[in-house]
Amino acid sequence: MENADVVIVGGGIVGSAVAYFLSGDSALADRRIVLVERDPSYAQASTARSAGGLRQQFSTPENIAMSQFTLSLIRALTTTFSPEADVGFREQGYLILAAEDSVKLLSENVALQRLHGANTVLLDATKLSGRFPWLATEDVGAGAFGASGEGWFDPPSLASLLRNAARARGVLLLHDEVTRIDASTRVEAVQLASGPRLACQAFVDAAGPWAGELAALAGLALPVEPRKRFVYVIDCREAPEALRHGPLTVDPSGVWFRPEGRLFLCGKSPEEEEEPPAVDLDQIDYDFFDSNVWPRLAARVPVFESVKVVNAWTGFYDYNTLDQNAVIGPHPDLANFYFACGFSGHGAQQGAAAGRAIAELITYDAFCTIDLSRFGYARIAEGRPLPEQNVI
Repeated sequence: MENADVVIVGGGIVGSAVAYFLSGDSALADRRIVLVERDPSYAQASTARSAGGLRQQFSTPENIAMSQFTLSLIRALTTTFSPEADVGFREQGYLILAAEDSVKLLSENVALQRLHGANTVLLDATKLSGRFPWLATEDVGAGAFGASGEGWFDPPSLASLLRNAARARGVLLLHDEVTRIDASTRVEAVQLASGPRLACQAFVDAAGPWAGELAALAGLALPVEPRKRFVYVIDCREAPEALRHGPLTVDPSGVWFRPEGRLFLCGKSPEEEEEPPAVDLDQIDYDFFDSNVWPRLAARVPVFESVKVVNAWTGFYDYNTLDQNAVIGPHPDLANFYFACGFSGHGAQQGAAAGRAIAELITYDAFCTIDLSRFGYARIAEGRPLPEQNVI
């Protein structure tokens, strides 16, 4: 049996961040860290299929702080390292719209965000029309706009940078799959599909949509499952330049869109009763666009009345069915089993902070950068939700 000090399962942005921060800590010098990813192409990973949003417009302080951490990391990468470290951050903002009956909640969220350092401004319908003339505001009560520090980036590039840096520091990357976890009061060892068995001192579940299945191998209940999401690429030849350089906009219906070069990306999370089967990422539901996305796009941005779908793709959220917030930290009874999963669509923008947090827990047995105690497993065990109101 081979030995490893830390085994991390999941080579996307979350697992790569755990490996990066662990390997950069002098307190873990000479320790063997193994990163296990079953898909060598990373093509099926949620990171590779993310739309890459980065926002501070959350209703939970910890989520705001985690996105701010990623923002700081991206800015450090682009100013400190070589041009190859550019992850394509487009700081064009987020615009979250609210109907009249949701203005009070939106206002409270903006106040919370500003209290925690976000540059979010609340705009009434008149100000929205003046700032975004392409927007129809007749049934909009207000909008929250991230004037700076929000936009989107390329998640696979950031994940690759973190993963490659970790490997350069000695992290061993295995394209393999964990098929068994041997545990009693602690995780003792894991079995790999290719044959080797690894003894380990710490185990990290960063398996994204499959984090619940992985936890079950250790006999742990985790309400994280894959949820299929569609991203549509549309062409709108009549779109004005102001719209092509506009923010990622979220309609009160949940439909979102953002510019991507001369094209636009858009989508919507389905209602619970409309959830598609979480299988076959090559199968795309274009009827969902026609019935649920396009009508709302055209109503909100009249120029979108005439659009053409030119491409589309699907990806999986690692969806926490309890409260759509991440699970970060150790299991109370299996103390060397660490969770870093359940982001429910926020993983790309919060994975770096989660990786830092897990590294701190393994090394110092405490959160040092951001206190993420409320995201611990205790709320899962107790069935006590910590809801995030701004889920997109």
